Amino acid sequence: MKPVKKKKTEEPELEPLCCCEYMDRNGEKNHMAACLCDCQDLDEGCDRWFTCKSVQPETCERIMDTISDRLRIPWLRGAKKINISIIPPLVLLPVFLHVASWHFLLGVVVLTSLPVLALWYYYLTHRRKEQTLFFLSLGLFSLGYMYYVFLLEVVPEGRVGPTQLAVLTCGLFLILFALYRAKKNPGYLSNPASNDKSLSSSQIECLDRKGQEKTKGFPGTDTSGSLNNRTLKDDLKSSSRMLAGSPTKVKEDWCAKCQLVRPARAWHCRICGICVRRMDHHCVWINSCVGESNHQAFILALLIFLLTSVYGITLTLDTICRDRSIFTALFYCPGVYSNHSSALSFTCVWYSVIITSGMAYIFLIQLINISYNVTEREVQQALRQKTGRRLLWGLIVDTGQYNRGFLRNWHQFSTLGTCSFHHPAEDIV
Repeated sequence: MKPVKKKKTEEPELEPLCCCEYMDRNGEKNHMAACLCDCQDLDEGCDRWFTCKSVQPETCERIMDTISDRLRIPWLRGAKKINISIIPPLVLLPVFLHVASWHFLLGVVVLTSLPVLALWYYYLTHRRKEQTLFFLSLGLFSLGYMYYVFLLEVVPEGRVGPTQLAVLTCGLFLILFALYRAKKNPGYLSNPASNDKSLSSSQIECLDRKGQEKTKGFPGTDTSGSLNNRTLKDDLKSSSRMLAGSPTKVKEDWCAKCQLVRPARAWHCRICGICVRRMDHHCVWINSCVGESNHQAFILALLIFLLTSVYGITLTLDTICRDRSIFTALFYCPGVYSNHSSALSFTCVWYSVIITSGMAYIFLIQLINISYNVTEREVQQALRQKTGRRLLWGLIVDTGQYNRGFLRNWHQFSTLGTCSFHHPAEDIV
């Protein structure tokens, strides 16, 4: 008798979501209209707050998780989730700048507190080792809002010509393009278990030779040298130590978190959770690491931003403070608070000056590090271990490990990401 085939039980198909529906963090269908319903943690927190009782930190975390899960916008085939960290700059920046334009003293207080608040939030997120879109949102919205104020308040004065406006607009689009390039893959290292190409030929030969030696005399093993995952990890560790001790090989290190062998100058980013080739630092302004593949685009974005920002500041001061030099108008511009238009433009100028000064410092440090062929990660490590040579009151830190001279260092930087092999100076550790 032929065996009777059992019909497969067909699972009921889920109904497609409308633009305002979504699947919440508990896997249940929910609607945006019910965003304020059924929130016991929020009710409990409000009750304790009204009765002057302390709210537990765990309750605050659950409330923030609920808010971030329910904060969505209508979209095709289901509402899309919005990262809550992008919202504060969109709301607070225009409010702070308008308040600062009311009076000179308010401007001093607000423009002084903004960098302090930004640094406090940076150290808070950096200590928790978590990603945030706050600074990327702040940077992009600052660009857009400064350009909006320029078009609304400065251009109608008639002192800015079409050519100058076109140059400023082109600079803005070039900044966005450079940021897009800088946001791309900084040089993430893939796991050798999923990509055998990440291993060099010397490593593969070493592993194959050791695998053949281990499989001799053991029945049931594959004599072709194939190893299981545990043996592969052990052999990668031993080969890493062997290559590190050889002056003609690239120094490599085993990353226990990514389960791969790191080449020289690579590092594991605790915020991104992955190893990056020739990692310089994790930049919060692009919410990504700066590594071998995007370091050039990062430097280009900084350069274009500085040039465009200085040009926009010059045009604005020349419009609202006529017949005065740029530096004089920045500190002494009588009558600028007589009307709201000039006061807001002057406040935005000082806000741009503060941001530009911070970016100029980052740009200067990057130029110095490139000239000495060191990364920011290597500088911090050398300062902790007291192995670097400090110059100009610590502004310059020379580790002497990969320094090949000014011109050759810049030539190496200009060829980052174009060659798959390492430069000779990086072979000597």
